[in-house]
Amino acid sequence: MLLIIWETSYRIFQWGWKFPSVLQTADAFYDGFVNGQLLEGTLSSLRRLLTAYAIAVVIGTTLGFLFSRYRFLDETLGMLVVSLQTVPSIVWLPFAIIWFGLNDTSVIFITGIGATWTMALSSRTGFINIPPLLLRAARTLGTGTGYRLFYQVLVPASMPHLMNGMRVSWAFAWRALVSGELIARGTGLGQFLQDYRSLGDTSSMLCIVIIIAVLGTLSDHLCFKRFENRLLARYGLTK
Repeated sequence: MLLIIWETSYRIFQWGWKFPSVLQTADAFYDGFVNGQLLEGTLSSLRRLLTAYAIAVVIGTTLGFLFSRYRFLDETLGMLVVSLQTVPSIVWLPFAIIWFGLNDTSVIFITGIGATWTMALSSRTGFINIPPLLLRAARTLGTGTGYRLFYQVLVPASMPHLMNGMRVSWAFAWRALVSGELIARGTGLGQFLQDYRSLGDTSSMLCIVIIIAVLGTLSDHLCFKRFENRLLARYGLTK
């Protein structure tokens, strides 16, 4: 029904090249994937995204753990992270270009910094809200300190908050990725979006938007949401 309304609106209001019709968008999809350009750009963007996201999760979780454990860090560096979270990651792009140049490193840096702060604050909340009873039980059973306490007690106990942080960070990483790719060199969805804008090819531009929306929705529902539901059921938090 949405496709019918879309195509009918295109013909009634005569949008022309300013916004494509369903048929024009379908043709752009076909040409893009047959020629391999859209597939190549999608794979390049996913490679950058997964690299930056993995870095952000590791750094963010480590920062969250340190904030929850050391009050001095929480009241100093933790407050700085709260401030940085409100800053759009795209504002760091000029610095990234100066430091790394117009390459994948700049895009990965922008993407990672867009997700790190959210992951840090979510993991901090998860570690702080661990019931003290679990820590006392861990000490009683001989897992009171060190690495074993971290991965056997702290991480599982804070996993609902960590999972929420990973889910939100993934969305922030997508936004930062496309913003960074608009200026960087090479292949990627953001670069293609900029190229198509220069050519006035709105049908191909809309293809990029649809690809990003579909990939984001599929990753959220097939990966994060399923894992989150399993965690909630395991912790007895579902109805």
